Amino acid sequence: MPITELLERNAREYANDICLVEINPEVKEVRRVTWKEYELMEPNPTTHYRREITWHVMNEKANRFANLLLSRGIKKGDKVGILLMNCLEWLPIYFGILKTGALAVPLNFRYAPDEIEYCVKLADVDILVFGPEFIGRVEEIADRISKNRLLFYVGDNCPTFAEDYNSMTANCSSLSPDIPLTDEDDAAIYFSSGTTGFPKAILHNHESLMHSAKVEQNHHGQTKNDVFLCIPPLYHTGAKMHWFGSLISGSKAVLLKGTKPEYILDAVSKEHCTIVWLLVPWAQDILEALDSGRIKLEDYDLDQWRLMHIGAQPVPPSLIKKWKEYFPNHQYDTNYGLSESIGPGCVHLGVENIDKVGAIGKAGYGWEVKIVDPDGNTVTRGEVGELCVKGPGVMTCYYHDKKATAEVLKDGWLFTGDMAQEDKDGFIFLVDRKKDVIISGGENLYPVQIEDFIRTHAGVHDVAVIGLPDKRLGEIACAIIEPKENIILTEDEINELCQQLPRYKRPRKIIFADIPRNPTGKIEKPKLREMYAGGSVVDAQNHG
Repeated sequence: MPITELLERNAREYANDICLVEINPEVKEVRRVTWKEYELMEPNPTTHYRREITWHVMNEKANRFANLLLSRGIKKGDKVGILLMNCLEWLPIYFGILKTGALAVPLNFRYAPDEIEYCVKLADVDILVFGPEFIGRVEEIADRISKNRLLFYVGDNCPTFAEDYNSMTANCSSLSPDIPLTDEDDAAIYFSSGTTGFPKAILHNHESLMHSAKVEQNHHGQTKNDVFLCIPPLYHTGAKMHWFGSLISGSKAVLLKGTKPEYILDAVSKEHCTIVWLLVPWAQDILEALDSGRIKLEDYDLDQWRLMHIGAQPVPPSLIKKWKEYFPNHQYDTNYGLSESIGPGCVHLGVENIDKVGAIGKAGYGWEVKIVDPDGNTVTRGEVGELCVKGPGVMTCYYHDKKATAEVLKDGWLFTGDMAQEDKDGFIFLVDRKKDVIISGGENLYPVQIEDFIRTHAGVHDVAVIGLPDKRLGEIACAIIEPKENIILTEDEINELCQQLPRYKRPRKIIFADIPRNPTGKIEKPKLREMYAGGSVVDAQNHG
């Protein structure tokens, strides 16, 4: 069943029930700036505001956007990009795209202009929908991407190079376009990447999306009475697929802008949230604020909060032990997943297995797992091998990349690139990542991109970027730099250069040393990690 039918059902059965709430404790000033200027801007405190919509209104908004797209020639199989911060418009736009039979193409809000351009072109995007935070970035590339594409703007004060989403959809029909869809129809393209630079385009069909909704509800038992607090960005498969638990149960979700501990606890308290998905830094910030006395639990109404789960990066068992001291009645869970497996849940710890914190769990609902050696043979329990998963949520392919697809999809199995081992009880533990992606605060950093940028400095002979352990972020990017002969470089000089990078890509640590390479010329990153990170990043690992 295509996932759009869940929205139609909720609009019929729960028409006047609230489905989405948007809370904005603070925002950045919205004006036309470059993406670099926007990243450096400080949030401006504003009057706390809250918006909400019902299931009926959400479905109507999705229908209006679908009919707008159809009026502009969008047809089954076309692609529509979404470049928005979390907001009430995000999900109606996503479902409006799906209702036409077109593919939704969410874009990372951290992308620089060249990354936006690359992804738009790679995915064959026909229309790009963007919000006020991206005016500067889109304007920088508008001349290059708008020749064969339409640009729709969501927000006030529409820029001259785009068309106004609000005024256009207001004049469109709110009735469903009734485009026939099947489980096998393509539904969405998400982006991910290893260490090779720009992201790959990951193609999923409607069966994948629907399966992720079933997985989420099976794992976390969402009912109509649950309220999900969603803080991570909706472009990410993790946030979207966890929200699918609200969709399948017809329950309310809250989109919170802001990650300060007081914002999170205030939203849980006032909106009566029962399920909260956190990243490690946010959970640690809450614990530190409680330890310091800056916030007090008695100031909030938290009795209804039943489940806290963490994903997108390694989870230290010590964090969960400390969390249970403050929240002894909370269920805890973690999931492992990749964008190629439609996000979290292909491997699942389970709330009943808190004694196994540190493991990523066992095969999730409807999934199979195996651990194989380099020849593809299943290893014996306890041996380390590559983790593989199989199920209805595996991607169709890497769009426009047959070679990369063949490398990871074999007989229906997705080879994850993560090294793992199974304990005597059948629980899977990640040992190391086969790829060199650095996961910092839930964001993937791609070392090659950072390395290539640092190499532009005239005094740099060689550079390698690796992840070092960090209590709050899981990992931080460390740049190991080998200067040219007789050249003296300083940390300040490199840090000044890296100001040109988006903030999240800047190395947090600089080390000047020789770069070891093997006989084929490849950087020996395992050796570097052994030297500077003790060979292990964290004491427990998971992705979703």
